[in-house]
Amino acid sequence: MISKKQFQKEIDLIIANAIREDVGDGDHSSLACISEDAEGTAKLLVKDEGIIAGVDFARQVFEFVDTGLKMDIKIPDGTEVSNGDICFYVSGSSQSILKAERLVLNTMQRMSAIATKTNKYVKLLEGTKTQILDTRKTTPGIRALEKWAVKIGGGENHRFALYDMIMLKDNHIDFCGGIEKAIQQTKAYLKDQKLNLQIICEARNLMEIQQILDAGGVYRILIDNFNYEDTKKAVSLIGDLCQTESSGGITLETARHYAECGVDYISSGALTHSVHNMDLSLKAV
Repeated sequence: MISKKQFQKEIDLIIANAIREDVGDGDHSSLACISEDAEGTAKLLVKDEGIIAGVDFARQVFEFVDTGLKMDIKIPDGTEVSNGDICFYVSGSSQSILKAERLVLNTMQRMSAIATKTNKYVKLLEGTKTQILDTRKTTPGIRALEKWAVKIGGGENHRFALYDMIMLKDNHIDFCGGIEKAIQQTKAYLKDQKLNLQIICEARNLMEIQQILDAGGVYRILIDNFNYEDTKKAVSLIGDLCQTESSGGITLETARHYAECGVDYISSGALTHSVHNMDLSLKAV
């Protein structure tokens, strides 16, 4: 997994690029009608319900745009909110508030939607040992925000990208020429490159699970698109030899059933690729 320093670097890049994209050579709408020395206050108004996420990101955006902007946070990240709640007030230069407005809203709306959906899975899995994981099925350019939102919602992050974990999926296995060959070559590669990366290997059936176990050296087995009965068999076969993860079209309707099969993790791309943005507004006070 990436370090906190690396993660913060990703956040900083997102903010800088988003402001560049949105502001360009100036917010001419504000520059045209609002004086440079005008000051004001705005509130972040919730017009929906769910788990709020992105408050701390908003703080970083306001600070990037204008260090003179001050936030008064009323509701922190990870809190359940409802229609009419006010998450924070921001005060200072009116031009600066407007310059940051759209980036704050766009990101908070999406982050809150992801946190809300993740939290539904977390509550659904209560009482089991299973944790919910995100995937790399994220929006290009803002992966750090979406994975941050998963954590705020109570979920856990899978690998961040291609560089921080080995994940041998069906195409890797087929292109390489089989599970045993793929695993052995991967272990040799890691040794040769002096890399300390965990290996996850996907299995499409019980026979492949046994092949993975025979090869050894795998941190987690991805039990992909198994039914409940075969998932239970897979968990029994694997035992304590490595971690287990169920994946493949798992929904809110089926997640609890897979958790009750005894897997350590369930991964779901739907946490990040299929959400409906929370309705939020930034309004002048």
